[in-house]
Amino acid sequence: MSGMTTVALAGLGWTMSLALLTWVASLARHDASLVDRMWSAFIAGAGLVYFVLLPVQTTRGLWMAVLGTAWAVRLCLYVTWRNWGHGEDRRYQAIRARNQPNYGFRSLYLVFALQAVLAWIVSAPFLAGMAAARPLGPLDVPGAALALFGIFFEAIGDAQMARFKADPKSKGQVMDRGLWRYTRHPNYFGECCAWWGIWLMAMGGAGWGGAWSIVSPLLMTVLLLKVSGVRMLEADIGERRPAYRDYIARTNAFLPGPVKGNRREAS
Repeated sequence: MSGMTTVALAGLGWTMSLALLTWVASLARHDASLVDRMWSAFIAGAGLVYFVLLPVQTTRGLWMAVLGTAWAVRLCLYVTWRNWGHGEDRRYQAIRARNQPNYGFRSLYLVFALQAVLAWIVSAPFLAGMAAARPLGPLDVPGAALALFGIFFEAIGDAQMARFKADPKSKGQVMDRGLWRYTRHPNYFGECCAWWGIWLMAMGGAGWGGAWSIVSPLLMTVLLLKVSGVRMLEADIGERRPAYRDYIARTNAFLPGPVKGNRREAS
């Protein structure tokens, strides 16, 4: 078994071990959505495992580790704060209802092991970029800048939404201010930018030999657009909140863009 394979499997061991611990906690709290709080720790933790175990620690690897850790800590703290005291997320309640009886055991592979494997795949650019011994090159600066932009864009969007929800005057309205005026999901757009940026850094280090790690930003983009992100969140929101349909008509779902038509305040 090659050294790279051993390091890669160590990353998988990290995500699986943390997923197992989170699963045990979810049984005690009857809340499978705890996995959302740990998702970023799965990914960034695997990156730190690679950084520690690889034989050479480069400047690129250090910057990738810093960016990954900053992304993960911010997201983990935000999701934990947002979900604190609200019980299991309605998406996971639906999964629970569809998989009775014995959902507690089934959630181990339906939710936790699945997300551990997905997180390991998303961590691929860390392995490709940190293993490369090339000096910093022309892709590293734009890659790091794009990743940093994505982290800040996502953080600003989340902060704006948190303030909106905390304001009693916002009850019954749709958030269409700040970054949310230009995209319905600035947090998801920022997330994608972060992972495409980290992949560019991996390419800067490994060249075409690291092209395989494109599976990470591609997977993250598909998850955010088609699986657990935009599609799932908006599946029935138009029925539950009719004002959201007007918001959809005038605001891009993902890529920021100009407002379409006249803006009307939701009531």
